[in-house]
Amino acid sequence: MAEAVVSIVIEGLKGGLVEEVKFLSGVGDQIKHAQIELLLMQGFLKDADAKQEDNEVVRIWVQIIRDAAYDLEDVIESFALKVALRRGGSVKLVLKRLACICNEVYNRHKFGSKIESITTKLSKLRSSLQGYNIKQITGTQYGGATSFERQKEQRETYPHVIERDVVGLEKDIEILVTQLVKEEKCPQVVSIWGMGGSGKTTLAKQVYDHNEAVKRHFDCFAWVCVSQQCQGKEVLEDILIKLTRATEKGEREEILKMKKDQIAERLCIIQKEKKCLVVLDDIWTPDAWNSLKPGLPIGEETKTRILLTTRKKHIAKIAGENCFVHESRALDDKESWELFKKIAISGRDQTNSELYAEKEKLGKKMLEHCAGLPLAITVLAGLVARKVTVEEWKTVYENVDVYIRRGTNLDQEYKGDQEYAGVSWVLALSYDDLPYRLKLCFLYLGHFPEDYEIPVKRLAQLWIAEGFISSGSQRHGSVEVLEDVAYACLIELVERCMVQVGTFGSTKKIKTCHLHDLMRDLCLVKAEEENFLHFVNFTKAATIPQVRRLRVYVEEKCVDRFAPTRNDHLRSLLFFVDPEYRFSKWKKNFLQSVVCNFKLLRVLKFEGIWREKVELPSNIGNLVHLRFLSLKGSRVEWLPSSLGNLVCLQTLDLRLSEYNVKVPNVIWKMKELRHLYLPERYRGKLKLATLGNLQSLVNVAGADCDLTHLTELTNLRKLFIEGGVKNMEEMLKSTGITFNHLRSLSLVTDEVIPMNMVLSCPHIYKLKLRGRIREQSLEGLQGYENLTKMSLWFTGLQLESLKILEKIPNLRMLWLRSFDENVTEVVVSEEGYPNLEFLELSFLWKLKSWRIEKGGMPSLRRLSISLCSQLRAVPEGLENVTTLKELTIKYMTERFCSRVGEGGEDFYKIQHVPSLLIAHIQEDR
Repeated sequence: MAEAVVSIVIEGLKGGLVEEVKFLSGVGDQIKHAQIELLLMQGFLKDADAKQEDNEVVRIWVQIIRDAAYDLEDVIESFALKVALRRGGSVKLVLKRLACICNEVYNRHKFGSKIESITTKLSKLRSSLQGYNIKQITGTQYGGATSFERQKEQRETYPHVIERDVVGLEKDIEILVTQLVKEEKCPQVVSIWGMGGSGKTTLAKQVYDHNEAVKRHFDCFAWVCVSQQCQGKEVLEDILIKLTRATEKGEREEILKMKKDQIAERLCIIQKEKKCLVVLDDIWTPDAWNSLKPGLPIGEETKTRILLTTRKKHIAKIAGENCFVHESRALDDKESWELFKKIAISGRDQTNSELYAEKEKLGKKMLEHCAGLPLAITVLAGLVARKVTVEEWKTVYENVDVYIRRGTNLDQEYKGDQEYAGVSWVLALSYDDLPYRLKLCFLYLGHFPEDYEIPVKRLAQLWIAEGFISSGSQRHGSVEVLEDVAYACLIELVERCMVQVGTFGSTKKIKTCHLHDLMRDLCLVKAEEENFLHFVNFTKAATIPQVRRLRVYVEEKCVDRFAPTRNDHLRSLLFFVDPEYRFSKWKKNFLQSVVCNFKLLRVLKFEGIWREKVELPSNIGNLVHLRFLSLKGSRVEWLPSSLGNLVCLQTLDLRLSEYNVKVPNVIWKMKELRHLYLPERYRGKLKLATLGNLQSLVNVAGADCDLTHLTELTNLRKLFIEGGVKNMEEMLKSTGITFNHLRSLSLVTDEVIPMNMVLSCPHIYKLKLRGRIREQSLEGLQGYENLTKMSLWFTGLQLESLKILEKIPNLRMLWLRSFDENVTEVVVSEEGYPNLEFLELSFLWKLKSWRIEKGGMPSLRRLSISLCSQLRAVPEGLENVTTLKELTIKYMTERFCSRVGEGGEDFYKIQHVPSLLIAHIQEDR
């Protein structure tokens, strides 16, 4: 682990800022000396990291080395930034003049002495390590810096399914489905009970997601994770949102404003009126169950069923006579090998009978220690899947015995809890096998709460801000940027079965991810061992320890005693806030305390404080080391101009809960900025031309920004412009620029959409247009093979444009709102929309009929129809769309809805659809 930190510091000291510092007379040599010492130390740390488990002295020295490396980086960066900001110029220009201004603004001798002191400490520690028979390992090995070439090869060689493979569950699924759908003597609660890692959640997902009988039997579905820190109101909100398919922002906000008893009452009404399946995943305590019971009509006349998973047998039986309990079972030897083989053995291996036989022999020996637990099997398989030769497999096999004999801190943490016996050793082995940078990336996941769906893009931004992602991985002319490197790191963690996929986006890339409970336990134990991360939950008085990363969870019962104390090492501060929490309980100058006490912060996530006003201190700009600052969803009413001092910022998220906030024109100073999210509504004219590194620009007001500067932002991947686009058409014609990197474009305007802006983005995959579109202007999109997701709102689309849409080859998701008034009938041709999986029709006031010719929409899985008051019936030909799994009808007339009910005129069109939801029926006019 110390090797990872030292390597990151070495890379940081090669950066442009530090290179300029080297021009200082008498100081450049000292920095070079420190770099050499770190390079020498790096070789010893490969061996020291491996031996610290068995040697307490080595472990302590490794920790000291890690902290010394961080201190060295902090000293140099602090000096450079202070000088630059005092002079008011750019960092680069000022540092070139440091030799002549050093005596004026800083004590050069004092600065050099600090570097010498740290370097001397490192040198002495290196000598001490040699005395303990720690060897210097030279040469590179996979793990130093994650290589794109290697990762690409691995992905091609081992293309096992990212969604977890399933083996041996057929009988279990049959038993559970029978209990859920039977009409007589049916239990209201079906419980899956078993130890951690035994596949309870996987089994529940197979029943919930993939079983046709279940989909047909129930009308509404909700899956929620309960976790150990169960917040009853939040869970009930989530259930209500999912049962009602509240996809619109307004619908969700209405639910979030309701009190708990109102939510519970509405839930009970819905569950009595409709057949609902509610999955409560991972219930731990009777208190958690009791907090949810008001919203679950247990013991009443209802056809709703509750499917719950738990590790605790007494929780599985908590519903008494209304409950059926099913114990998850371990896999037998044959099933264990089948699951292991799916992940660990490549197709190429299976064609080589000798190689396959050797790997099978070793694999089955290792599986003897997995006790048939699917989690242990998949993690072990994910580990060896990246080992190509038999020798590498033998090394893993030899390590298995070592890890089992040694035991792990997980065993000590859960002493007497047998559920860890078959898992902890393989989790620890998989962690130790990680390349050093991936260890840092993995440990960072410990910041997030249990069962938290982690947004992948946000995770990448955090990893980059911490310096975990190496630009050195971009070699041989590769065009992949840091965000691509970060995504590749996530893919490797997924392929190693250490991280689980939550959801996929429209391009089939991972959108969210999470950790299995036991893997998260390992993550937290290792984070504590390495002093990597500390957690504070202020349900009682607490102080902040001297650590470098801190996660704070603030909930409703939080005490009013949170007073930040000085910490000269803290780099990362992430807050996770209970929505019910009122910020007024804290001191009003809380953020002022953060600024004064945590001067080396690189990451500050302060999101979701919306119930009370948050005061952003005027001296927020003193946090000059910040790379990541997010105030998303917080009630901030004023932004100080000192934000312009944050010249190292890479991500700035100002999507505040308040509208009409004035944004000072200082963002142009943040030349390292990669992702800028502005408030949805704001005041102030902004200059952005200097932000050449910008990849995301969201909520920019076209009327208040000079959009001609977009031509200089050539690295943009995501762009959202609202208003002020009328001059863009001429500007684009005159420049002829092409936005080759742009992947996501949103244009919202009361004017005509400048379609040449859209057509200048040849690689776009996500497009949202809200404004008038000229007839025939969509023709150019027919050849856009990357375009997968499209929203057209109030565009006045005419019939000819709709015929163009159906020819976009890989369009998967489409939202259509408000056509031209003359469009009353739409026909989808027999080859139309070949890959469309989701379609929403709404606000189509004049539409009377919609017909799908046989062969049209052959991939459609979900269809939503709402607010189409004159539409007489569901689309003709829908009966031929056999792929359709889900139909949602909202805010439609009583006459329309009656046609699709059983016995209705249109029932034959939708009787093959497993899931039908009809809500908010409107009176006929």
